[in-house]
This record gives sequence, structure tokens and C-alpha cells, in this order.
Amino acid sequence: MSIDFAKASLARASLDQCVKCTICETQCPVARATPLFPGPKYVGPQAERLRNGESVDYSLDYCSGCAICTTVCPQGVKIAEINAQARAVMKADHMPLRDRLITQTELEGKLLTPVAPLANWAMSQKPIRSVIQAVVGVHKDAPVPKATTQTFMGWFKRRKAPLASPYASRGPIVFFHGCAGGYFEVQTSKATVEVLEYLGYEVIVPKQGCCGLAQQSNGLFDGASKLVRKLATQLSTPGRELTIISSSGSCAGMLRHEAHEIMGIDDPEVASVGARMVETSEFLLDLIDRGEFPVEDLRPMDLTLPYHQPCQVKSQGMGKPAIDLMETIPGVTVIESGQPCCGIAGTYGLKKEKYEVAQRVGEPLFDMIQATNPELAACETETCRWQIRKGSGAEVIHPIELIHRALGLGELARR
Repeated sequence: MSIDFAKASLARASLDQCVKCTICETQCPVARATPLFPGPKYVGPQAERLRNGESVDYSLDYCSGCAICTTVCPQGVKIAEINAQARAVMKADHMPLRDRLITQTELEGKLLTPVAPLANWAMSQKPIRSVIQAVVGVHKDAPVPKATTQTFMGWFKRRKAPLASPYASRGPIVFFHGCAGGYFEVQTSKATVEVLEYLGYEVIVPKQGCCGLAQQSNGLFDGASKLVRKLATQLSTPGRELTIISSSGSCAGMLRHEAHEIMGIDDPEVASVGARMVETSEFLLDLIDRGEFPVEDLRPMDLTLPYHQPCQVKSQGMGKPAIDLMETIPGVTVIESGQPCCGIAGTYGLKKEKYEVAQRVGEPLFDMIQATNPELAACETETCRWQIRKGSGAEVIHPIELIHRALGLGELARR
């Protein structure tokens, strides 16, 4: 169904609105980093007129899927969506084994957690990474997450009790942690739950699987469709009217935007979950704007913080709530990166043939962070944090972790 949709998508109808202004070309981070990608206009609306359901030019695969082209297009052309659908058609007959392996994010987390110290040691060894590059096709220097000895769900189920709140109960709310938030960026998920509980929410974390984003971005539409439908059912289990919070900005975007706009999933449950899904920074800033967040509880910090908003958060059209959220903390000044992309684009920057491109895309961002605060930066998505950490040397946190620190919710509160 999804491949058929990709071949005959209504996104094609938007291509006739293209006036060849080349704004998408000037803003594309990949086109400015390599001549191997001729630009979003060429492989998008221009080439789409000739495809007739088939792929025309394999340079299309150098598109990172950042969606900046769609975001900046003044005519509303669905450039990124057209390109993603064309990539799925292109790969339908030949999908590299590497692209199938690196999209199994939940399986990777389950396999690595029991052997986390050994896995982390192995991934730090250059000879082992060189073998992986030669055999699998993942670049030996690509950023990889650190496995943890305890998953988020393991922590959530085994802790003695929810964090006590000084405030009246606000009722139940659902938390969606995503694969990386469940197995690798566990601290972000813990911080999210504790902040929500401090505010008086009863946090419900239903059993949940992968959203399928990695598969979608690699053209595996059929597998991604199954995963996102199953996830929508799981997230609806606690109640079909409850707000769903996620600190995984990219996974939230899959349910809010990409499942429908790119893969054509017309499913009431997926649509309902997407409509109820809110990114954490967006949710908390709304509470602040309504006077429902205890800003007086935030402890002052003397901090200038570089912040980068990931592409998949930009494409959701929410503005930049993380900036106002973090600057609610007295003494915090946030400097927005001014850069379009960090380069990783999910799994794009892991691939041996695209690694150097990804690094050139991210270099201006790395330089900006080193010049602003080489110790600490903020960003909403997990793979972007891995890329920025490796490229800049700074520790990179989700904005919720700064709020968590400012509220004084440290190790003592978590025990």
C-alpha cells in the first residue's frame, strides 16, 4: 500500500506550484556540502515530472531528508515529501543490507543493553569499527550512542514510587519515549517523567515499540507503516483522549506529520495519536504562557547556552519553544545556532559514503558551539545530540534536562 502511495502520491500535485525560484537550492545544507547532490529542486519537482512512478537519478539518495526545502518553499511545494517517496520507489527493488540493519533501532537497544560495557568498549576500538565499516557499511568514525545497563522502562517499573509533587494533581498524561529514549538517552526520559510528576501529572508509560522513522527515512515504507500503526494502538491503550508527551522530537514528528504526509497512512488511530502528541518543550512553554508552571521554583543559573533545533522539529511548524522555555530560568541566555542542520539526519551520517558529507554539513554548527559554550549545548533529538557531541566535544542535552536541573530534581530525588 505504501509503495503504491509513493508512486501516485498527491504530493506530486504540488510540484506544478514550483516557480523555480531556487530558494530551496540556496537553503539546502547537503547541496552546499557536496556536488554529488544536485539540489532539491532538480531531484524533486523538476525530476518528478519525468518519473512516472519510477526513479530517474540515483543522486536522489544523497538527499538527507532534512525537509528544509519544504519548510522554506514559498509556494508550498512538498519537495521533501516527493523526494522521500521517490527514494522508496528507487529502493523497492534493491535495498542494501546495511540500510535494513541500521533501521532496527529497538532490536539494537534490546541486544546491547545486557552487554552494555562490552558493547561500548567494542565500539570505541578502531580496528573493530574498521571491520564494521568494511562489512556493514557504517563509517568507522560515525557517532554511535552509548549503551546503558538499565533501560528507561526498567527504571520506570523498578523505582519505589513516583516523584512526590508539591502541587495538586493534574490528572493522567501519556509519555512516549521512543527507541533512543528507551535504550540510549535514558536520562532524558527520566528527566521528562520527573518534571511532569513534579508538576502534578500522573505519568502513564504504556508498552510501546518503534515508530518506524528510521525505516521510513531509508525507503522501507511497508515495514514503517506496520510499526507506526502498532505504536498508535499501544499509545492509545491508556485512553483515547489523553495528551501524549514526547522528548524525542523526531519520533513525535513521525506520528504528527510524516506517517500521513510521506507514507500516506490514512488511519484514524494514527491521526488521533498524532493530534494528541506534543513535544516536551512545546508542552511546558504552553503551561508557562498560561501561568500554570511554577516559574518561581526555577533556580537561577549563570549560563550562556548554544541551542540547535533539529530539522525534524523545524518541520513540525511549532516555532522554537525550547528557547523561551530555557530562558525562563533566571540567568540563562540561549543563543540559537543559525544553522539549518547538524548533518546526521537520522541514519544518513552513519553511512560510509555519506559520512564526510554529514561532517561538512555539521561543521559550521560545531564551530558555533565551540565559540559560544564548548562545554554544554541543547538539542531536542537523540541522533542530533550524538552528532553534535562528537563534532563539537560539548555535552549536549535535551532542554527538559535543563529544566530538571533548575527545579533541583537531582540524583537524590530519583532514588
